[in-house]
This record gives sequence, C-alpha cells and structure tokens, in this order.
Amino acid sequence: MNYPFGRNILLSTVGFDRLLDAFSDLENTLPENKAASYPPYNIIKRGEHDYVIEVAVAGFRRDELDITFEGRKLTVTGKVGVERGGEYLHRGVAMREFTHSFTLAETVVVNSADLEDGMLVVRLQNVIPEEKKPRKILIGGDAKYLVEEPAERVAA
Repeated sequence: MNYPFGRNILLSTVGFDRLLDAFSDLENTLPENKAASYPPYNIIKRGEHDYVIEVAVAGFRRDELDITFEGRKLTVTGKVGVERGGEYLHRGVAMREFTHSFTLAETVVVNSADLEDGMLVVRLQNVIPEEKKPRKILIGGDAKYLVEEPAERVAA
C-alpha cells in the first residue's frame, strides 16, 4: 500500500493497517464524494467519552427523518414528505432531501436521538472495554502478576 504521508509513520506502529488504509481511502476520495454542506451540522465533545452530533433539520417532521447505524457508519437521511400546501410568498427555509454519513470508531455507540428546537440531536458514547484501558505492565515475575491494575479498578 502506498501511504501518502510517508513510510516513517509505519516505523513505530503495530496493528494500524486498517486505520492507515482508511486515511489512504480518504485522500483518494473524489470531489463529488466530499461531505455535503446541507443541512449544516455540529459535532460536539461533551466530556471525556460523550459526543453529540447536531443536524439542523428545521421544517422536517419526525417521519421524514431516518437514522441508521450499520457497522461503523451512522447515516442521517431526510426525505421531504407531502407538500405542505399554500402559496409561498417567500421560501427561505430549505427543505430538500439530504444524506449525511459519519464514520464512528469501533468503540462508539449511539445512545439516543431526539428532535430539539429544529435540531436532530444524536448522542454518542465512546465505550472503551476494560481490556483496552491503560494498564501498567510489570517487568519480570510470574505471568499472572504481569499487569498491575490501576488503583480505581482494584478498589471497586
């Protein structure tokens, strides 16, 4: 694989092949596949492990919005339903169909989704399994005492 950022990064990494391939894929993405700007959205970090994606969906009804989570891909879709009738003297609120896709890390889960003040709010959490949390590795000794558990886990 030819990595655009050079071979030096590979000299100190182990097991990051998929991540490096993903970066390579991002660089090779065609311009027409770039992230859409409609509707606008925010990605907010609310704590050490909590995230929120807000999508501005003013004018959309709940039944016109769809959220799917498959593999590591979260997709938000808006499809305009029945025309709301009446003669528009000014139409300033954009109401066109859209699809936004977000790639989530393997440890990120979707907790909830709500409509709040014209925003679709999707709450996410990065759930790191115990075995992937930082641990101190002891040097030498018996294999069953190889890992020293952090004080907060030992006390629990």
